[in-house]
Amino acid sequence: MPRTRKPTTTLGAKAHFPGFIEPALATLIEKPVSGDRWVHEIKFDGYRVQVHIANAKVKVFTRRGHDWTHRFKKIAADAWHINVGSAIIDGEVVVPSVDGTTDFSVLQNELKGRSKKIVLVSFDLLYLNGRDLRKLPLLARKDEQLLCMAAEKKSLLRRIAVALNRSPGAVKARLVRLKVLRAAAKKNVER
Repeated sequence: MPRTRKPTTTLGAKAHFPGFIEPALATLIEKPVSGDRWVHEIKFDGYRVQVHIANAKVKVFTRRGHDWTHRFKKIAADAWHINVGSAIIDGEVVVPSVDGTTDFSVLQNELKGRSKKIVLVSFDLLYLNGRDLRKLPLLARKDEQLLCMAAEKKSLLRRIAVALNRSPGAVKARLVRLKVLRAAAKKNVER
């Protein structure tokens, strides 16, 4: 009797590569939000970017859609090693300090030279191998992102923004311990 292959589970809707996707930008609020609908992440001081991997090429776009691959050559080179056919990764280009914090002025100074210390902290995977993942909850996209990037051991793109699923008070206490000034709350629903 011939062996049958188990069907692989695929996430997201089948779709053509969408190109640049308008990013969801943060809005300043007075009171922290809480509840199961919300996921909290550290707010980094860096450049918001989208990394596009398609047709064996990598491009790095700013949050306004400008192609800055030439300015972020190291990020593009690191992304080229990720073993995917196509992907759109949303993240922040930063220069991490020894204690893990980030400083925008350090990043600006680093970009004046050869940019050896910059890394991408990715916080969302919007598209992967012919599938649009934006309709999935954020935590499901993060799981898929971890699987996608964990396989690549050389790449510095393995730095993934960790979701802090806790009450606002617990998140604030964790941020103080980490010496982080800001956090972003995101809905754990489709984008």
